[in-house]
Amino acid sequence: QVQLVESGGGLVQPGGSLRLSCALSGFTLDDYVIGWFRQPPWKEREGVSCISSTDGSTYYTDSVKGRFTISRHNAKNTAYLQMNSLKPEDTAVYYCAAGQAWAFDSAAWSLPGTMDYWGKGTLVTVSS
Repeated sequence: QVQLVESGGGLVQPGGSLRLSCALSGFTLDDYVIGWFRQPPWKEREGVSCISSTDGSTYYTDSVKGRFTISRHNAKNTAYLQMNSLKPEDTAVYYCAAGQAWAFDSAAWSLPGTMDYWGKGTLVTVSS
Protein backbone atom coordinates (compact mmCIF):
# COMPACT_ATOMS: atom_id res chain seq x y z
CA GLN A 1 0.00 0.00 0.00
CA VAL A 2 1.33 3.42 -0.96
CA GLN A 3 1.65 5.72 2.02
CA LEU A 4 2.90 9.25 2.62
CA VAL A 5 3.22 10.55 6.17
CA GLU A 6 3.99 14.18 6.99
CA SER A 7 5.57 15.36 10.21
CA GLY A 8 7.17 18.48 11.65
CA GLY A 9 4.21 20.81 11.88
CA GLY A 10 3.40 22.85 14.93
CA LEU A 11 3.10 26.33 16.36
CA VAL A 12 5.79 28.87 15.51
CA GLN A 13 6.11 32.62 15.90
CA PRO A 14 6.36 34.93 12.88
CA GLY A 15 9.92 34.94 11.59
CA GLY A 16 10.58 31.45 12.90
CA SER A 17 11.40 28.25 11.05
CA LEU A 18 10.09 24.71 10.69
CA ARG A 19 11.15 21.71 8.66
CA LEU A 20 8.46 19.41 7.39
CA SER A 21 9.27 15.81 6.50
CA CYS A 22 7.43 13.40 4.25
CA ALA A 23 8.15 9.70 4.65
CA LEU A 24 7.08 7.53 1.73
CA SER A 25 6.52 3.78 1.60
CA GLY A 26 5.09 1.29 -0.84
CA PHE A 27 6.89 2.64 -3.91
CA THR A 28 10.28 3.90 -5.04
CA LEU A 29 10.70 7.63 -4.59
CA ASP A 30 13.07 7.81 -7.57
CA ASP A 31 10.13 7.39 -9.93
CA TYR A 32 8.03 10.23 -8.50
CA VAL A 33 8.02 13.97 -8.32
CA ILE A 34 7.18 15.32 -4.87
CA GLY A 35 5.03 18.31 -4.17
CA TRP A 36 4.09 20.21 -1.06
CA PHE A 37 0.64 21.76 -0.95
CA ARG A 38 -1.18 23.70 1.70
CA GLN A 39 -4.73 24.59 2.57
CA PRO A 40 -5.13 27.74 4.67
CA PRO A 41 -8.28 28.19 6.74
CA TRP A 42 -11.28 28.95 4.52
CA LYS A 43 -9.23 28.73 1.34
CA GLU A 44 -8.59 26.22 -1.42
CA ARG A 45 -5.62 23.91 -1.51
CA GLU A 46 -2.66 25.46 -3.30
CA GLY A 47 0.73 24.35 -4.53
CA VAL A 48 3.71 25.45 -2.43
CA SER A 49 6.68 23.68 -3.97
CA CYS A 50 7.67 20.74 -6.13
CA ILE A 51 10.87 18.82 -6.86
CA SER A 52 11.59 16.58 -9.84
CA SER A 53 12.60 12.94 -9.61
CA THR A 54 16.10 13.08 -11.11
CA ASP A 55 17.27 16.40 -12.54
CA GLY A 56 16.95 18.44 -9.34
CA SER A 57 14.54 20.98 -10.77
CA THR A 58 12.48 22.79 -8.16
CA TYR A 59 9.41 24.96 -8.34
CA TYR A 60 7.94 27.41 -5.85
CA THR A 61 4.90 29.58 -5.62
CA ASP A 62 5.82 33.26 -5.60
CA SER A 63 4.78 33.86 -2.01
CA VAL A 64 7.41 31.45 -0.60
CA LYS A 65 10.37 32.06 -2.93
CA GLY A 66 13.48 32.85 -0.94
CA ARG A 67 11.95 31.53 2.27
CA PHE A 68 11.12 27.86 1.61
CA THR A 69 13.40 25.13 0.27
CA ILE A 70 12.28 21.73 -0.97
CA SER A 71 14.62 18.75 -1.00
CA ARG A 72 14.58 14.98 -1.19
CA HIS A 73 16.72 12.07 -0.03
CA ASN A 74 15.72 9.19 -2.27
CA ALA A 75 17.74 6.57 -0.40
CA LYS A 76 15.71 7.36 2.70
CA ASN A 77 12.43 7.67 0.78
CA THR A 78 11.99 11.05 2.41
CA ALA A 79 11.25 14.56 1.19
CA TYR A 80 11.53 17.81 3.11
CA LEU A 81 10.27 21.34 3.14
CA GLN A 82 12.43 23.81 5.05
CA MET A 83 10.38 26.87 5.94
CA ASN A 84 12.13 30.03 7.12
CA SER A 85 10.92 33.54 7.88
CA LEU A 86 7.43 32.24 8.46
CA LYS A 87 4.51 34.61 8.21
CA PRO A 88 0.99 34.37 9.64
CA GLU A 89 -0.33 33.85 6.12
CA ASP A 90 1.68 30.62 5.94
CA THR A 91 -0.71 29.09 8.46
CA ALA A 92 -2.29 26.04 6.85
CA VAL A 93 -2.50 22.30 6.77
CA TYR A 94 0.47 21.19 4.70
CA TYR A 95 0.24 18.09 2.52
CA CYS A 96 2.92 16.03 0.86
CA ALA A 97 1.98 14.57 -2.51
CA ALA A 98 3.60 12.34 -5.13
CA GLY A 99 3.11 12.17 -8.87
CA GLN A 100 4.47 9.70 -11.40
CA ALA A 101 7.53 11.18 -13.06
CA TRP A 102 6.69 9.97 -16.56
CA ALA A 103 3.48 11.99 -16.56
CA PHE A 104 4.87 15.14 -14.93
CA ASP A 105 4.02 18.42 -16.61
CA SER A 106 6.12 21.19 -15.11
CA ALA A 107 3.64 23.82 -16.23
CA ALA A 108 0.98 22.25 -14.03
CA TRP A 109 3.08 21.41 -10.98
CA SER A 110 0.99 23.56 -8.64
CA LEU A 111 -2.34 21.92 -9.46
CA PRO A 112 -3.47 19.32 -6.92
CA GLY A 113 -5.04 17.25 -9.68
CA THR A 114 -1.63 16.42 -11.14
CA MET A 115 -0.63 14.39 -8.08
CA ASP A 116 -1.48 10.73 -7.58
CA TYR A 117 -0.91 10.10 -3.86
CA TRP A 118 -1.43 12.28 -0.81
CA GLY A 119 -0.53 12.32 2.84
CA LYS A 120 -3.02 13.23 5.54
CA GLY A 121 -1.41 16.59 6.28
CA THR A 122 0.31 18.34 9.16
CA LEU A 123 -0.84 21.62 10.68
CA VAL A 124 1.45 24.64 10.68
CA THR A 125 0.31 27.62 12.74
CA VAL A 126 2.25 30.87 12.59
CA SER A 127 1.14 33.20 15.35
CA SER A 128 2.50 35.34 18.15
